[in-house]
Amino acid sequence: MKKKLFALLMAASMVLSLAACGGKDPEPAKDDTPAQADTQQEEAQAPAEDENAQEAAPEEGTGEEITLRMAWWGSQTRHDLTVEVIEMYEKEHPGVKIEYEFFSFDDYFTKLKTLVASDQVWDIFQLGGNFPMYMDKIYPLDEYIESGAVDVAKISDAYLKITQDFDGTQLGLSNGLNTYGIAYDVDMFNDAGVALPDETWTWDDYAAAARAIHEKTGHFGTSGFASSEFIAGCSTYIGQLGQVGQYSFFNIDLTGMGFEDASMLTPYIQMRADLIKEGVSPDAGAEAEVTNIENDFLVTGESGMTWVAVNQFPTIYDICKAEGRTLGLAPLPRVTPEGPSGAAIQSSQMLCVSQDSEHKQAAAEFISWFQNSTDCNNVLQGERGIPVNEDVRAALKETATEGQQIMYDFVDMVGTFEMPEKINVLSPDGQDQVVDNYRNYIQQVVFGEITAQEAAEKTYADAQAIFG
Repeated sequence: MKKKLFALLMAASMVLSLAACGGKDPEPAKDDTPAQADTQQEEAQAPAEDENAQEAAPEEGTGEEITLRMAWWGSQTRHDLTVEVIEMYEKEHPGVKIEYEFFSFDDYFTKLKTLVASDQVWDIFQLGGNFPMYMDKIYPLDEYIESGAVDVAKISDAYLKITQDFDGTQLGLSNGLNTYGIAYDVDMFNDAGVALPDETWTWDDYAAAARAIHEKTGHFGTSGFASSEFIAGCSTYIGQLGQVGQYSFFNIDLTGMGFEDASMLTPYIQMRADLIKEGVSPDAGAEAEVTNIENDFLVTGESGMTWVAVNQFPTIYDICKAEGRTLGLAPLPRVTPEGPSGAAIQSSQMLCVSQDSEHKQAAAEFISWFQNSTDCNNVLQGERGIPVNEDVRAALKETATEGQQIMYDFVDMVGTFEMPEKINVLSPDGQDQVVDNYRNYIQQVVFGEITAQEAAEKTYADAQAIFG
């Protein structure tokens, strides 16, 4: 298994996504879980009274305090844990003060675009699969790795490569290994008389299970962030339609589409529209009510399944466990039981140093500590994904909670699936608009305004236009 996982990660040397990643994702990719920024910032953000304070901060080596600015997106759990480790770092490094901000996914990138325009990007900032849009604002870590300021001794070359560009430049360090799955309510499956999903379940099984749960409970059979569904569902589906590595939504070097026939999308779009029309899956209006993974319909007991970046799973597992509910984690469905999985192990996101920073080395040193400190990661507990530092990973696995152990085992299982030699799930510029249009086309199918075939053709044309 270890050899297969290593081979997978070597194949994924250009992979950087999820978003993730996970939530209103990710993907990256909207990776990870959005949360409302305004009230959270009022409660927890370190004050930044002077927007020009960074310019007045002394350089490293003067013995005076350095102020770094940092920002990220994610769930409330992520926010709380990250603030805790920032305070830990400040205690260990009394000459460094970190002012922080956190946001929902959408609000984060709205703010980032504003800072990019004014050349005031945070010293330390988080990026996922959409990082090509911000390449000009990333200061590579290579010189700090060479000097020893950034420690990569316990990070394998395979794990370093997942946060490198096509030329091998180290853009950041990965916050964790990640992949997509389907989280499900065990009791809802049992009550509906549906077999629990395994490695060979299909899209037909998925749709049948969702319908059975809806019929039995009156709740949604399946739910989830739209961006996660596009990446883990629609894009993955395309990769499952041929031999391993034959098709992908975008091609490997992001110069065009990875398939030629738009009609390949039609069955999947038809399934999605049918489930929404039948009330089995939430429509766009209901989806908009879900602002983070912690209020997803699965977590609130109103759905039997949801899409997740697996780093999100321990959080929702613990929430549901406290309410007496048990969650399981299944791989993505396949077109046929024996067919390609279409799955990939990726970087959840990475922390980067900003080109705008006046304290680049200090920012790089924090990133190094964030990924390599066992004490730090004992607090974070793999919330952003499985740590890339081998010592940290081993330490965390020894004390893993039930939900975390499921996450570790799940990634190990996905690592055994057959993968293409080269994988690329980077997000090209314009993908967000493609996703938005794709969702609108599905709604038009639901309302009978267009056919699934027409929706497939429009989705394909939108994606192809990115490269025009």
